Amino acid sequence: MPPPKTGWILRVRTPARPQLATLPRQDRLYEIDLLRIIAAVAVMVYHYGFADYAGGLTKEQYAGLDVVVRYGYLGVDLFFLISGFVVLLSAFGRTPRQFVTSRVTRLYPAYWVAVTFTALTLVLLSQGQFTVTPLQFAANATMANSLVDQPNIDVVYWTLWSELRFYVLVFALVCFGVTKNRVLWALWTWLGITFLLHASVLPGAAQNLLSLVFQPDWAQYFIAGMALCLVYRFGPSLQPVLIFLISYGYAVVVALDFADDVAARYQTTINLIVVLALVAAAFAVMMYVALRLTGRFARPWFAALGALTYPLYLVHDRVGVVLFNRLDTVLNPWVVLGLVVALMVGLAWAAHRYVERPFAPVLKRAVTRVLSAKPAST
Repeated sequence: MPPPKTGWILRVRTPARPQLATLPRQDRLYEIDLLRIIAAVAVMVYHYGFADYAGGLTKEQYAGLDVVVRYGYLGVDLFFLISGFVVLLSAFGRTPRQFVTSRVTRLYPAYWVAVTFTALTLVLLSQGQFTVTPLQFAANATMANSLVDQPNIDVVYWTLWSELRFYVLVFALVCFGVTKNRVLWALWTWLGITFLLHASVLPGAAQNLLSLVFQPDWAQYFIAGMALCLVYRFGPSLQPVLIFLISYGYAVVVALDFADDVAARYQTTINLIVVLALVAAAFAVMMYVALRLTGRFARPWFAALGALTYPLYLVHDRVGVVLFNRLDTVLNPWVVLGLVVALMVGLAWAAHRYVERPFAPVLKRAVTRVLSAKPAST
């Protein structure tokens, strides 16, 4: 998938005490872990079974499989919907410093390893198919490489830039203090700006700046997820449900347009009925989660699957392309597919077990020290 076409400028105040939820909070939503791994696998098989071949990166077409997995790009839409839900949920009761620390320690340990591993793989094993410059590597390590016009080392990294910009918006909200009413105000404002941007009625400079901050191509998923978070914490009420439904309608319009883009890019057919069904399913299942109707399906072992999601998503595509191209001349294509998937899952487990788990606490302490440091007196 391509990057989005592409805020608030807020005055920092002492955070107000957040409203208490009217419903008890659950420590972990295991069903979210399951949805995450489903989304990650959908994106992975989309690349392996369809997009990498259709885009000319690999040589083997998986006939029969490709007509199914070509819809896996919608896993990204589910990711953004989940992100809106869980990031806002984690922001309640947090100070700005706590929020920044939690997001940095969540995103960067596995990401730095994935960027480094992918870059080395491309330089050493891709036989010139991909190149990585030192500047590109350094810029990618920040997740903000788009700001300096440096290409992503792996195609999936554009979504992290979208996530990062979403975190900035939530951080601004945290600076005010996260309450139900403030979130509602923010969501209505974001929706209004999104519709203005979609209509392209603003001057060029304003259109570009606001698109960079508010992401009109993907805002509907973040907004809907945040509205569902309010439903989860406070119970269903008119405004969050209305925001959710408006966001769903907007998501349908954008998803249909994007499906046409995918079909044109790969010179193939995308069934719009399937797209509509999958978008509706994503919104419906997240609504069920918000209404606390999915708990009976949750299993603690889903957490182990959820832990693999982020590293699997980060490392699978370009490294997978290199492996496909090195192995397809010596092994059966379906064996190669199974082997590459197994290797990616193994890499994801290793990244989680030996990088995320041990290094995240170290990074958390370092970030906490930096954010807690007082400026030197003169």
